[in-house]
Amino acid sequence: MGQNKEGEWILIVDDVETNRIVLEEIIRGMGCEAVSVESGEKALELIKKSAPQLLLTDISMPGMTGYELCRMVKGNQKTRNIPIVFISAFDDPKDIVEGFVLGGADYITKPFISEVVQARVGVHLRLNQASRELMEMNRHLQVSVNEQLKQMEQEKKNILYALADIAARNSAYEKEHMERLSQNSRILAQGMQLSPLFEDKVSDAYVDTIGLAAPLCDIGNIGIPMELLRKEELSEEEREIVRSHTDIGAKLLSDLHVSNDYNDFISTAIDIARCHHENWDGSGYPDKRKQNEIPLAAQIVAIMEAYCTLTEKKAYGREEALEMMDKEAGVKFNPAILEICRKISRQLC
Repeated sequence: MGQNKEGEWILIVDDVETNRIVLEEIIRGMGCEAVSVESGEKALELIKKSAPQLLLTDISMPGMTGYELCRMVKGNQKTRNIPIVFISAFDDPKDIVEGFVLGGADYITKPFISEVVQARVGVHLRLNQASRELMEMNRHLQVSVNEQLKQMEQEKKNILYALADIAARNSAYEKEHMERLSQNSRILAQGMQLSPLFEDKVSDAYVDTIGLAAPLCDIGNIGIPMELLRKEELSEEEREIVRSHTDIGAKLLSDLHVSNDYNDFISTAIDIARCHHENWDGSGYPDKRKQNEIPLAAQIVAIMEAYCTLTEKKAYGREEALEMMDKEAGVKFNPAILEICRKISRQLC
Protein backbone atom coordinates (compact mmCIF):
# COMPACT_ATOMS: atom_id res chain seq x y z
CA MET A 1 0.00 0.00 0.00
CA GLY A 2 1.49 3.33 -1.07
CA GLN A 3 1.70 6.32 1.24
CA ASN A 4 2.86 9.86 0.69
CA LYS A 5 5.91 11.26 2.44
CA GLU A 6 3.86 12.40 5.45
CA GLY A 7 2.27 8.99 5.88
CA GLU A 8 -1.18 10.25 4.95
CA TRP A 9 -3.50 8.04 2.94
CA ILE A 10 -7.21 8.21 2.41
CA LEU A 11 -9.48 5.18 2.05
CA ILE A 12 -12.37 5.35 -0.42
CA VAL A 13 -15.20 2.81 -0.21
CA ASP A 14 -17.73 2.69 -3.05
CA ASP A 15 -19.21 -0.20 -5.02
CA VAL A 16 -19.27 1.93 -8.21
CA GLU A 17 -15.89 1.93 -9.96
CA THR A 18 -16.49 5.27 -11.69
CA ASN A 19 -17.03 7.00 -8.35
CA ARG A 20 -13.83 5.49 -6.97
CA ILE A 21 -11.81 6.66 -9.96
CA VAL A 22 -13.17 10.22 -9.75
CA LEU A 23 -12.46 10.50 -6.02
CA GLU A 24 -8.98 9.01 -6.43
CA GLU A 25 -8.10 11.64 -9.03
CA ILE A 26 -9.41 14.49 -6.87
CA ILE A 27 -7.53 13.34 -3.78
CA ARG A 28 -4.31 12.60 -5.60
CA GLY A 29 -4.55 16.09 -7.04
CA MET A 30 -4.22 17.30 -3.43
CA GLY A 31 -0.91 15.43 -3.08
CA CYS A 32 -2.42 12.69 -0.92
CA GLU A 33 -2.33 8.94 -1.48
CA ALA A 34 -5.74 7.41 -2.24
CA VAL A 35 -6.66 3.74 -1.80
CA SER A 36 -10.07 2.52 -2.92
CA VAL A 37 -12.07 -0.66 -2.38
CA GLU A 38 -15.54 -1.71 -3.44
CA SER A 39 -16.97 -2.97 -0.14
CA GLY A 40 -17.09 -2.34 3.58
CA GLU A 41 -15.70 -5.80 4.24
CA LYS A 42 -12.53 -5.09 2.25
CA ALA A 43 -12.23 -1.70 3.91
CA LEU A 44 -12.16 -3.34 7.36
CA GLU A 45 -9.41 -5.70 6.22
CA LEU A 46 -7.24 -2.75 5.18
CA ILE A 47 -7.97 -0.76 8.33
CA LYS A 48 -6.87 -3.69 10.51
CA LYS A 49 -3.41 -3.48 8.89
CA SER A 50 -3.02 0.30 8.87
CA ALA A 51 -5.33 3.15 9.83
CA PRO A 52 -6.07 5.77 7.14
CA GLN A 53 -6.11 9.47 7.99
CA LEU A 54 -9.61 9.71 6.53
CA LEU A 55 -12.34 7.32 5.39
CA LEU A 56 -14.79 8.28 2.63
CA THR A 57 -17.58 5.78 2.28
CA ASP A 58 -20.68 5.42 0.16
CA ILE A 59 -23.85 4.80 2.17
CA SER A 60 -25.84 2.47 -0.07
CA MET A 61 -23.73 -0.57 -1.01
CA PRO A 62 -24.42 -4.30 -1.43
CA GLY A 63 -23.64 -6.26 1.71
CA MET A 64 -22.27 -3.94 4.39
CA THR A 65 -23.68 -0.39 4.13
CA GLY A 66 -21.70 2.73 4.87
CA TYR A 67 -23.63 3.17 8.11
CA GLU A 68 -22.70 -0.36 9.21
CA LEU A 69 -19.06 0.26 8.32
CA CYS A 70 -19.11 3.48 10.35
CA ARG A 71 -20.67 1.68 13.31
CA MET A 72 -17.93 -0.97 13.29
CA VAL A 73 -15.08 1.53 12.90
CA LYS A 74 -16.39 3.77 15.68
CA GLY A 75 -17.07 0.76 17.91
CA ASN A 76 -13.42 -0.31 17.85
CA GLN A 77 -11.15 1.47 20.33
CA LYS A 78 -8.21 1.27 17.90
CA THR A 79 -10.06 2.82 14.96
CA ARG A 80 -12.70 5.06 16.54
CA ASN A 81 -10.69 8.24 15.90
CA ILE A 82 -10.61 7.78 12.12
CA PRO A 83 -12.74 10.62 10.65
CA ILE A 84 -15.52 9.28 8.42
CA VAL A 85 -17.08 11.27 5.58
CA PHE A 86 -20.21 9.85 3.98
CA ILE A 87 -20.68 10.11 0.21
CA SER A 88 -24.12 9.64 -1.28
CA ALA A 89 -26.49 10.74 -4.03
CA PHE A 90 -29.13 11.21 -1.33
CA ASP A 91 -29.32 14.53 0.53
CA ASP A 92 -32.33 13.86 2.73
CA PRO A 93 -31.77 15.54 6.13
CA LYS A 94 -32.70 12.27 7.85
CA ASP A 95 -29.80 10.52 6.09
CA ILE A 96 -27.43 13.31 7.11
CA VAL A 97 -28.59 13.24 10.74
CA GLU A 98 -28.23 9.46 10.94
CA GLY A 99 -24.66 9.73 9.70
CA PHE A 100 -23.76 12.29 12.37
CA VAL A 101 -25.47 10.24 15.09
CA LEU A 102 -23.30 7.26 14.15
CA GLY A 103 -20.16 9.38 14.47
CA GLY A 104 -19.66 10.61 10.92
CA ALA A 105 -17.67 13.83 10.55
CA ASP A 106 -19.07 15.15 7.26
CA TYR A 107 -21.32 14.43 4.28
CA ILE A 108 -20.57 14.92 0.58
CA THR A 109 -23.25 14.54 -2.08
CA LYS A 110 -22.92 13.20 -5.61
CA PRO A 111 -22.19 14.20 -8.30
CA PHE A 112 -18.81 15.24 -6.94
CA ILE A 113 -17.61 18.83 -7.23
CA SER A 114 -13.83 18.73 -7.12
CA GLU A 115 -13.45 21.97 -5.14
CA VAL A 116 -16.00 20.86 -2.53
CA VAL A 117 -14.37 17.45 -2.07
CA GLN A 118 -10.92 19.02 -1.72
CA ALA A 119 -12.18 21.61 0.79
CA ARG A 120 -13.94 19.02 2.96
CA VAL A 121 -11.08 16.52 2.80
CA GLY A 122 -8.56 19.26 3.55
CA VAL A 123 -10.48 20.36 6.66
CA HIS A 124 -10.52 16.88 8.14
CA LEU A 125 -6.88 16.17 7.32
CA ARG A 126 -5.91 19.37 9.13
CA LEU A 127 -8.05 18.45 12.12
CA ASN A 128 -6.56 14.97 12.17
CA GLN A 129 -3.07 16.49 12.08
CA ALA A 130 -3.96 18.89 14.90
CA SER A 131 -5.22 16.02 17.03
CA ARG A 132 -2.03 14.02 16.46
CA GLU A 133 0.07 17.03 17.37
CA LEU A 134 -1.77 17.46 20.64
CA MET A 135 -1.33 13.79 21.55
CA GLU A 136 2.35 13.95 20.65
CA MET A 137 2.73 17.02 22.85
CA ASN A 138 1.18 15.12 25.74
CA ARG A 139 3.63 12.23 25.36
CA HIS A 140 6.57 14.61 25.32
CA LEU A 141 5.21 16.36 28.38
CA GLN A 142 5.70 13.22 30.46
CA VAL A 143 9.39 13.18 29.51
CA SER A 144 10.26 16.83 30.07
CA VAL A 145 7.51 18.79 31.80
CA ASN A 146 9.18 22.16 32.08
CA GLU A 147 10.40 22.23 28.50
CA GLN A 148 7.11 21.01 27.07
CA LEU A 149 5.00 23.43 29.09
CA LYS A 150 6.67 26.30 27.26
CA GLN A 151 6.07 24.60 23.93
CA MET A 152 2.44 23.90 24.77
CA GLU A 153 1.70 27.54 25.40
CA GLN A 154 2.74 28.38 21.87
CA GLU A 155 1.43 25.22 20.23
CA LYS A 156 -2.01 25.45 21.79
CA LYS A 157 -2.37 28.97 20.39
CA ASN A 158 -1.23 27.87 16.94
CA ILE A 159 -3.61 24.93 16.85
CA LEU A 160 -6.46 26.89 18.38
CA TYR A 161 -6.32 29.64 15.80
CA ALA A 162 -5.86 27.15 12.97
CA LEU A 163 -9.10 25.49 14.02
CA ALA A 164 -10.80 28.86 14.43
CA ASP A 165 -9.77 29.81 10.91
CA ILE A 166 -11.26 26.59 9.52
CA ALA A 167 -14.51 27.24 11.38
CA ALA A 168 -14.65 30.82 10.09
CA ARG A 169 -14.25 29.76 6.46
CA ASN A 170 -16.90 27.02 6.71
CA SER A 171 -19.33 29.39 8.40
CA ALA A 172 -18.69 32.28 5.98
CA TYR A 173 -17.28 34.45 8.79
CA GLU A 174 -14.62 37.02 8.15
CA LYS A 175 -11.38 36.46 10.04
CA GLU A 176 -11.84 39.89 11.61
CA HIS A 177 -15.11 38.71 13.20
CA MET A 178 -13.36 35.95 15.12
CA GLU A 179 -10.54 38.28 16.21
CA ARG A 180 -13.10 40.83 17.37
CA LEU A 181 -15.09 38.19 19.25
CA SER A 182 -11.92 37.08 21.02
CA GLN A 183 -10.87 40.61 21.98
CA ASN A 184 -14.32 41.70 23.14
CA SER A 185 -14.78 38.54 25.22
CA ARG A 186 -11.51 39.37 26.98
CA ILE A 187 -12.61 42.96 27.58
CA LEU A 188 -15.95 41.87 29.05
CA ALA A 189 -14.26 39.29 31.29
CA GLN A 190 -11.85 41.97 32.53
CA GLY A 191 -14.80 44.22 33.32
CA MET A 192 -16.37 41.40 35.34
CA GLN A 193 -13.25 41.25 37.54
CA LEU A 194 -14.32 44.60 39.01
CA SER A 195 -17.76 43.31 40.04
CA PRO A 196 -18.24 41.68 43.47
CA LEU A 197 -20.54 39.17 41.72
CA PHE A 198 -17.72 37.77 39.61
CA GLU A 199 -14.36 38.88 41.07
CA ASP A 200 -13.76 35.46 42.65
CA LYS A 201 -14.67 33.64 39.42
CA VAL A 202 -12.69 35.62 36.83
CA SER A 203 -8.91 35.49 37.31
CA ASP A 204 -6.30 36.94 34.97
CA ALA A 205 -5.67 33.42 33.67
CA TYR A 206 -9.40 33.01 33.02
CA VAL A 207 -9.42 36.24 31.00
CA ASP A 208 -6.57 34.94 28.84
CA THR A 209 -8.24 31.55 28.43
CA ILE A 210 -11.59 32.93 27.32
CA GLY A 211 -9.84 35.14 24.78
CA LEU A 212 -8.22 32.03 23.28
CA ALA A 213 -11.33 29.86 23.44
CA ALA A 214 -14.03 32.28 22.27
CA PRO A 215 -13.28 31.91 18.52
CA LEU A 216 -14.08 28.19 18.78
CA CYS A 217 -17.72 28.80 19.67
CA ASP A 218 -18.94 27.59 16.25
CA ILE A 219 -16.18 25.07 15.46
CA GLY A 220 -18.94 22.43 15.15
CA ASN A 221 -20.06 24.06 11.90
CA ILE A 222 -17.25 22.06 10.32
CA GLY A 223 -19.63 19.08 10.54
CA ILE A 224 -22.63 20.86 9.02
CA PRO A 225 -23.19 20.80 5.23
CA MET A 226 -22.14 24.12 3.72
CA GLU A 227 -25.43 24.48 1.86
CA LEU A 228 -27.38 24.44 5.14
CA LEU A 229 -25.08 26.95 6.83
CA ARG A 230 -25.73 29.43 4.03
CA LYS A 231 -29.41 28.69 3.47
CA GLU A 232 -31.71 31.49 4.63
CA GLU A 233 -34.92 29.49 5.17
CA LEU A 234 -34.55 26.15 6.95
CA SER A 235 -37.08 23.37 7.52
CA GLU A 236 -37.45 22.05 11.06
CA GLU A 237 -35.32 19.01 10.21
CA GLU A 238 -32.64 21.21 8.67
CA ARG A 239 -32.74 23.51 11.68
CA GLU A 240 -32.06 20.54 13.94
CA ILE A 241 -29.08 19.58 11.79
CA VAL A 242 -27.64 23.09 12.08
CA ARG A 243 -28.26 23.12 15.83
CA SER A 244 -26.28 19.91 16.15
CA HIS A 245 -23.12 21.99 15.63
CA THR A 246 -23.02 22.48 19.41
CA ASP A 247 -22.73 18.72 20.00
CA ILE A 248 -20.31 18.28 17.10
CA GLY A 249 -18.05 21.08 18.35
CA ALA A 250 -18.03 19.82 21.93
CA LYS A 251 -17.28 16.26 20.75
CA LEU A 252 -14.47 17.46 18.49
CA LEU A 253 -12.83 19.40 21.30
CA SER A 254 -13.39 16.58 23.81
CA ASP A 255 -11.46 14.25 21.50
CA LEU A 256 -8.54 16.70 21.68
CA HIS A 257 -8.70 17.01 25.46
CA VAL A 258 -5.83 15.79 27.58
CA SER A 259 -6.10 15.36 31.33
CA ASN A 260 -3.85 17.95 32.91
CA ASP A 261 -4.17 21.44 34.25
CA TYR A 262 -2.30 23.01 31.36
CA ASN A 263 -5.10 22.43 28.90
CA ASP A 264 -7.84 24.31 30.73
CA PHE A 265 -8.39 26.34 27.57
CA ILE A 266 -9.75 23.18 25.89
CA SER A 267 -12.18 22.62 28.80
CA THR A 268 -13.34 26.22 28.47
CA ALA A 269 -13.66 25.86 24.70
CA ILE A 270 -15.82 22.75 25.18
CA ASP A 271 -18.14 24.68 27.52
CA ILE A 272 -18.40 27.52 25.01
CA ALA A 273 -18.93 25.32 21.95
CA ARG A 274 -21.68 23.30 23.62
CA CYS A 275 -23.51 25.97 25.62
CA HIS A 276 -23.22 29.32 23.82
CA HIS A 277 -26.76 28.90 22.45
CA GLU A 278 -28.30 28.16 25.86
CA ASN A 279 -30.58 30.95 27.10
CA TRP A 280 -30.77 32.45 30.58
CA ASP A 281 -34.46 31.48 30.86
CA GLY A 282 -33.87 27.86 29.75
CA SER A 283 -35.29 28.23 26.23
CA GLY A 284 -32.02 27.61 24.37
CA TYR A 285 -30.29 24.46 23.12
CA PRO A 286 -28.97 21.78 23.18
CA ASP A 287 -29.76 21.00 26.85
CA LYS A 288 -32.17 23.80 27.84
CA ARG A 289 -29.89 24.82 30.68
CA LYS A 290 -30.87 27.96 32.53
CA GLN A 291 -29.23 30.67 34.58
CA ASN A 292 -26.05 29.50 36.32
CA GLU A 293 -26.41 25.98 34.95
CA ILE A 294 -24.86 27.60 31.87
CA PRO A 295 -21.03 27.78 32.11
CA LEU A 296 -19.87 31.34 32.74
CA ALA A 297 -17.61 31.34 29.68
CA ALA A 298 -20.56 30.43 27.45
CA GLN A 299 -22.63 33.26 28.98
CA ILE A 300 -19.87 35.76 28.20
CA VAL A 301 -19.35 34.60 24.62
CA ALA A 302 -23.10 34.48 23.92
CA ILE A 303 -23.36 38.19 24.79
CA MET A 304 -20.30 39.20 22.78
CA GLU A 305 -21.30 37.05 19.79
CA ALA A 306 -24.66 38.84 19.70
CA TYR A 307 -22.97 42.23 20.00
CA CYS A 308 -20.44 41.50 17.24
CA THR A 309 -23.12 40.14 14.92
CA LEU A 310 -25.42 43.13 15.42
CA THR A 311 -22.67 45.67 14.85
CA GLU A 312 -21.19 43.83 11.85
CA LYS A 313 -23.79 41.97 9.79
CA LYS A 314 -26.68 44.19 10.86
CA ALA A 315 -24.53 47.33 10.88
CA TYR A 316 -26.13 48.71 14.05
CA GLY A 317 -24.26 51.28 16.09
CA ARG A 318 -23.00 50.47 19.57
CA GLU A 319 -25.94 52.04 21.42
CA GLU A 320 -28.52 50.56 19.03
CA ALA A 321 -27.06 47.09 19.47
CA LEU A 322 -27.01 47.37 23.26
CA GLU A 323 -30.59 48.60 23.34
CA MET A 324 -31.69 45.60 21.31
CA MET A 325 -29.75 43.26 23.60
CA ASP A 326 -31.27 44.89 26.69
CA LYS A 327 -34.65 43.57 25.54
CA GLU A 328 -33.24 40.06 25.90
CA ALA A 329 -31.94 40.59 29.47
CA GLY A 330 -33.26 37.77 31.63
CA VAL A 331 -34.42 35.90 28.52
CA LYS A 332 -31.32 35.15 26.46
CA PHE A 333 -28.67 36.86 28.54
CA ASN A 334 -27.52 37.03 32.16
CA PRO A 335 -28.79 40.49 33.23
CA ALA A 336 -25.80 41.11 35.51
CA ILE A 337 -23.22 40.41 32.79
CA LEU A 338 -25.20 42.42 30.25
CA GLU A 339 -25.18 45.38 32.63
CA ILE A 340 -21.39 45.13 32.94
CA CYS A 341 -21.18 44.93 29.15
CA ARG A 342 -23.07 48.21 28.86
CA LYS A 343 -20.80 49.91 31.41
CA ILE A 344 -17.60 48.94 29.58
CA SER A 345 -19.06 49.13 26.07
CA ARG A 346 -16.88 52.10 25.03
CA GLN A 347 -13.86 49.84 25.39
CA LEU A 348 -15.28 47.26 22.95
CA CYS A 349 -13.75 47.12 19.52
